[in-house]
Amino acid sequence: MNFYPPFFNMNFSSNRPKNLQLISFFFLLSILHVFSQSNNSSISHGNVIRDGEIIVSPGEVFALGFFSPANSSLRYVGIWYYRIPGQTITWVANRDAPVSGNSGVFGIQNNGSLSLSDGNGTIYWSSDSFPSDGNLTAMLVDTGNFILSTVENAGDDQNALWQSCEHPTDTYLPNMRVYMNITRGDSVSFVSWRSSSDPSRGNYSMEVDPRGSPQIISWDESRRRIWRSGQWNQQIFTGVPQMRSIFLSGFRLVQVNEDVMYFIFNNPNRTLLMRFMINWNGEIEQWTWDERRMEWITSLSLPSTECQKYNRCGSYGICNLRNTPSVCSCMQGFEFNSDNQCIRRTPLECGSSSSSTNDGFLRRDGLKLPDIATNTLDAQNQDQCRDICSNNCSCNAYAFVSGIGCLTWGGDLIDIEEFDEGGETIFIRLAASELGGGKASHTAVIAISVTGIIVFGLIVWLVWRYRRNIKGISNLWRQKKNSPQLFQGPTTLDNSAGTTGSADLSVEGKPLEGTLFSLISLESATDGFANKNKLGQGGFGPVHKGILPGGQEIAVKRLSKWSGQGMMEFKNEMILIAKLQHRNLVRLLGYCIEGEENMLVYEYLPNKSLDTFLFDAQQKVLLDWKTRFLIIEGIARGILYLHRDSRLRIIHRDLKASNILLDGDMIPKISDFGMARIFGGNQHEANTVRIVGTYGYMSPEYAMEGSFSVKSDVYSFGVLLLEIISGEKNNSFRSHDSTNLIKHAWNLWKDGKPEELIDPSILDSCNMKEALQCIHVGMLCVQFSAVHRPTMSSVVYMLEGEGTSLPLPTQVGDMSLNAAEMDLIMEGREITVSSTDVTVTEVIGR
Repeated sequence: MNFYPPFFNMNFSSNRPKNLQLISFFFLLSILHVFSQSNNSSISHGNVIRDGEIIVSPGEVFALGFFSPANSSLRYVGIWYYRIPGQTITWVANRDAPVSGNSGVFGIQNNGSLSLSDGNGTIYWSSDSFPSDGNLTAMLVDTGNFILSTVENAGDDQNALWQSCEHPTDTYLPNMRVYMNITRGDSVSFVSWRSSSDPSRGNYSMEVDPRGSPQIISWDESRRRIWRSGQWNQQIFTGVPQMRSIFLSGFRLVQVNEDVMYFIFNNPNRTLLMRFMINWNGEIEQWTWDERRMEWITSLSLPSTECQKYNRCGSYGICNLRNTPSVCSCMQGFEFNSDNQCIRRTPLECGSSSSSTNDGFLRRDGLKLPDIATNTLDAQNQDQCRDICSNNCSCNAYAFVSGIGCLTWGGDLIDIEEFDEGGETIFIRLAASELGGGKASHTAVIAISVTGIIVFGLIVWLVWRYRRNIKGISNLWRQKKNSPQLFQGPTTLDNSAGTTGSADLSVEGKPLEGTLFSLISLESATDGFANKNKLGQGGFGPVHKGILPGGQEIAVKRLSKWSGQGMMEFKNEMILIAKLQHRNLVRLLGYCIEGEENMLVYEYLPNKSLDTFLFDAQQKVLLDWKTRFLIIEGIARGILYLHRDSRLRIIHRDLKASNILLDGDMIPKISDFGMARIFGGNQHEANTVRIVGTYGYMSPEYAMEGSFSVKSDVYSFGVLLLEIISGEKNNSFRSHDSTNLIKHAWNLWKDGKPEELIDPSILDSCNMKEALQCIHVGMLCVQFSAVHRPTMSSVVYMLEGEGTSLPLPTQVGDMSLNAAEMDLIMEGREITVSSTDVTVTEVIGR
């Protein structure tokens, strides 16, 4: 196909130098060449493109033409991103049949097929052929799909005769459909490159297994599974709970008919370039283009941990990265044999010669469900699912999963991982004796064993408690021999002089500053950290109320050894909160680092946290509109202080209702600075590979890319504001047309009915003008694009200014779609997305 337009006759002035005429000629020719390339997105019937020519999609997102991999002279026809430096290849036609030299031509042949040949007429690659009367065209569209169709259906994937997305290489692009046949149990397969510079078929493949409940599987060249995603529950793949934290909730499964369905991933932000691929080394990766760095960033790589490797612990084994010395353990009722495989300890009675069965089911939570499940459609609830499994002696386990229904397992339970967050519940069939339902003698043995363990544990605890008290008294005696009190008043910690225990109390070589409490003083103040004094439990650990000898009430936050947070978060919070003083920030009184104990001591706030009022049907009525508005203002001022007015510029990164504490006068105080980050004077944003915080309050750019700034906190504040007004929690809210509170608020806003968002319990006390102003501000704060969100100084001004004219919000940042919304998107309508509440402290590989 000739992309060079006819050259117009040009009258070069005879008095110009001849070489200048030639320069002008070739310069104009090159401009016309580029112009012609950038304005052609299709190949018409009977025409070709030659090596050195390209076509470009209408929006100039993708290009199709000839390329050579790194360190190779072989030529391939492929598709790549047009405006990204280098060639990021997403599809290859002749991956197993490269052309030598530059004689290749690619186009639509007379038999209605796409084909690649050389100057000698040798065919290297071709598609299926189709009846044609010269009315065919092949068009490259902005999704990266290359579509062969009739001219009247140009670019329409729904009426395509052939399209590249149904014949992929190693890469899946957003908005492409991956079809599978449920009846035959097959699916489109993505096959890796042979190496980073060889696009021929490699050793690894990836496809959707539609059996049971669909899941993504990766295989090696021997068709052995190396990783699987877990079952699809209409929102995420259950074996990848971190999907919610990296903005992968755009996946949807659509049923075409009783035999065919397809997966599709919708990227609601069309300007954000994303791709998924099976790498030549077997890893499944998700990449996002970073415009600031001008490079691809790996947002997800699977398998990336030992427990993500397929069936790492064998049948009936559970993999948990926290287990030591081995990550593998056997389920209850199973034990390791001589081959280090988990086998059943006690045979089941079901199916034996016994006239009756006393088998039962053990519940296990937070797991990646086993592989090879059967979806039992007859069960409509968990009880029915249990009955079906109980009545089938070959059924070893069952689960009733939201979005899937009843799953049963007839074979061994394999490829199971235990998660710290997320996961599903499964019920495993065990003999009655393994569940405590055996004969009397067996029960007696268990009772004696349990009693012995309890007595032994009590003795150990008493010895431990005695030793700690002796140690604490000895320390106090050295500190102040004449003091009769158990509490040694707060003292300034001199890190250079050493401390009790072995903890490193420095950060970047600088000692911590603050007041030091002894362990025994805090044990005395909290009655030995008694349960009756426990105020709550967070990611850091438990929080206990205490009373010092002088009568001052305190809250002691104690770092748990099992906490997902660690010493760095402890130091971070200690350093930050000690330097921050504001009416709307919680006040730190001191800390304790002794032995293995790490504790922070705060002022006691009698009304606990905002969520205990806001999301409780009885308690929320105590928050009238005036109180809620003062809480909103107080939180806004506290964040503004962190962002602008403090000695440090602080990004909190974990603003949510449970981290807003309330004093006796219901004045809000922002707490929990363990995840906060300090910005330098000229720093405006940063990136991290560790996504921390609570999903549902996290901004889209942070959840997707790990990019955070002051605008990330603005987004979290917007979510909080909408929750305070509505009395509903973002991620637990559901309505007929909304999957979370943000989407619900957006729908009401678009329909001109924002007042319907207001909590009915405060309508009588509500200042409607103030409430509507707050809703407007909230919608501005949760906009998808960080650029469009206001700063906190603007937020405070808008909240407190009467009659302030506010801009209109654009698309909000809610991040999930249901199947119906996916269909609307495919019709070209703009849809916003929602998020689900999951606390995330996940290290994301890059």
